[in-house]
Amino acid sequence: MPQMAPIGWLSLFIIFSITFILFSMMNYYSMIPKSPKSKISNKLMIKSLNWKW
Repeated sequence: MPQMAPIGWLSLFIIFSITFILFSMMNYYSMIPKSPKSKISNKLMIKSLNWKW
């Protein structure tokens, strides 16, 4: 069985590394997180205005 040249292994490593990095970046940036901070701040503002002394 013939052995593979080192430049072939290097090119395969580079190709798989680039595809892995691109796939990871696409998965990371495809999700848009929702910011619940605005909802929490609105609730806090409403609660802070309802003080009964």
